[in-house]
Order: sequence, then structure tokens, then C-alpha cells
Amino acid sequence: MSIFRRPDYRSDTTEFIDALKGQHPELEAQQREGRALLWDKQINRKDQQEFKEGSVAQKPYVYQTQA
Repeated sequence: MSIFRRPDYRSDTTEFIDALKGQHPELEAQQREGRALLWDKQINRKDQQEFKEGSVAQKPYVYQTQA
């Protein structure tokens, strides 16, 4: 180890989060449950493909009036 090496920096935010997780060990499990509720979903590829095929192409400039 070098004599010039500084200790690793830990921000106040990181220390706060670590302290919070130490006080509430169930917090991480609750975060995972919330993520699973909103984000971790199975995608139906067939429905996704049908939705993509049914979309209408947008005009290059949508605010152009019909002349």
C-alpha cells in the first residue's frame, strides 16, 4: 500500500443510505417488491408486434396544415 493513498471517499448521501438500511433491514425487500410491481413484467411479444404493426406513420411535420 502506498503511503500517499487517501482513504476511499464516501459521500454524506451514501452514509445516510447505509445507516438507513442498517436501521431498517426490510427496506431493500420492500424496494424489490415495488420494482416487481411496476417494472418486472413478462412481455407478450405477439401483442407487442400487433401493436407495432397497427401504428400509423407520423408525418414529418405534424403542424403542417393541409393545403
